[in-house]
Amino acid sequence: MKVLVTGSAGHLGEALVRTLQQTSRNVVGLDRLASPFTTYIGSITDRDFVRHCLNGVDTVFHTATLHKPHVATHSLQDFIDTNITGTLNLLEESVAAGVQQFIFTSTTSVFGDALVPPLGQPAAWITEDVTPVPKNIYGVTKAAAEDLCQLFHRNHGLPCLILRTSRFFPEEDDNKGMRDAFPGENLKANEYLFRRVDLEDVVSAHLLAAERAPTIGFGRYIISATTPFRPEDRAEIRTNAPAVVDRYVPEYRAEYERRGWQMFAEIDRVYVNEKARTELGWQPRHDFKAVIERLKNGGTLQSPLAKMVGVKRYHATRFSEGPYPVE
Repeated sequence: MKVLVTGSAGHLGEALVRTLQQTSRNVVGLDRLASPFTTYIGSITDRDFVRHCLNGVDTVFHTATLHKPHVATHSLQDFIDTNITGTLNLLEESVAAGVQQFIFTSTTSVFGDALVPPLGQPAAWITEDVTPVPKNIYGVTKAAAEDLCQLFHRNHGLPCLILRTSRFFPEEDDNKGMRDAFPGENLKANEYLFRRVDLEDVVSAHLLAAERAPTIGFGRYIISATTPFRPEDRAEIRTNAPAVVDRYVPEYRAEYERRGWQMFAEIDRVYVNEKARTELGWQPRHDFKAVIERLKNGGTLQSPLAKMVGVKRYHATRFSEGPYPVE
């Protein structure tokens, strides 16, 4: 089995290559940047280059993308070229090369304005049934690329599974208000309740998706840590999140007090991973309760794989307010 990972110099791309190299699979990486995990250096916007990279490949993990932080530094056309045309190149050449399964890394950012309910309303309960309302070019192009995957499954029979991942980056938050209000690790720990996932769990979801794709054919899945919340908690977490967390994970409070951390006063959305757990057989290990237990025992917020991959820096220069990296 030969596997192609696009974006192999990025967080997820590197993590996938590292993990796949420990198996019997022949794995090759594609990226615009040289790295120890990149076999072919070039752009997915180059059709001939893509064709060359796909020679003999039966599984594609397409993680390469322009991300949300690039909105501030790249043009709308850059996003269309990379996220839409680049994905189209990969899909067309995958069909021509006889690829057996195509796993596309998308993002919960496609939901956009559907994520934030009006003031006074319960928190949004985000499942795959929620209609995306992208609010920037990043979300628009990722949603369009998802539709291309669906088109190629329908018209060409290419098994395509889409994984909408929540936050897993280790960089500081690009919102200055959040950085000023919470230490970085505190902020990320809170997010495991509703909008964050560990890189190790993202990798396991991708590997399972590749196994299940021929049987499932096409599907979209939210990949986020398992929330302790239930739908009936939606109103209360919008007004008094600490009280709800106390009920489900009471041991968090002592650890937070020891570290001088704070829980968010309110939570406005919850990503629900039930479909991925049910249909992919995914069993994420790093939920909020597991993170608290690890911290209590002297461990770190991140899994060993996430620590190994580390920080990537989306830009060569630094910014005072955001995007990444920030001063």
